[in-house]
Amino acid sequence: MAGPVKTEAIVLRSIRYGEADRILHLFTPGRGRVGAIAKGVRRARSRFGGRLEPFGRVDLVLHEGRSDLLTVTGAQSLEAHRRLREDAAALDAAARACDAVARLFDTPDPNPAVYNLLCHELALLDRGAGPDAVTPSAATHANQLAFRLKLLVAGGLAPHLAACASCGDADHLTGFSGAAGGVVCASCEAGAFPLDEAAHAFLTAALGRTLADAPSASPRALQQAERAIVDTVEHHAHVHLRPATAGLGSRA
Repeated sequence: MAGPVKTEAIVLRSIRYGEADRILHLFTPGRGRVGAIAKGVRRARSRFGGRLEPFGRVDLVLHEGRSDLLTVTGAQSLEAHRRLREDAAALDAAARACDAVARLFDTPDPNPAVYNLLCHELALLDRGAGPDAVTPSAATHANQLAFRLKLLVAGGLAPHLAACASCGDADHLTGFSGAAGGVVCASCEAGAFPLDEAAHAFLTAALGRTLADAPSASPRALQQAERAIVDTVEHHAHVHLRPATAGLGSRA
């Protein structure tokens, strides 16, 4: 039914449209991913000011009409995340986190857990960004992978890590199979790639810890962990994720 819609949202992406408008990709707790148009937002005297910038958390009033796009009629900033905009690494990490959410949860289905997780990740990146950072930087490969693992949990795609995903054997876990959905033993490793003990330990610890306490690991272990995440998503969600950090993506 047409009418006003009030919701919190994270601005995942903003695209120029026409002479003064922008198309916004939004993620909301109650409607999942939605598209909206902010008319006149690029004009110097726009009533929206800078409140609709990417990665900001906003309180919106949207008009739902016949178009697939909702129309922004009101916006109040809840968290602008200004510090991360002055830090290249934090800004890049925010973009990749929002992109992962957009690709994995590209539906209008409610998912408050994903919304809250993204809000937490952006807040962490903001607090650790810039010269006046109040916490250590969260713009790390380990943090990005921990965030993606928690997205998999929210999407029902968490990899099996405690025992072989094929036969259930808890010993001799030497590989990872995206098709099987987790670690596999030496007897079931056909089609799997080698997974070192350090990478397995990282995956297990990252699932059990908070984002602010993401475990550290060697570059090789992180590359293997990323491959495990990518293979799981491609096999079970049929989605391709961008590398978690710039310059990465090669497979160990």
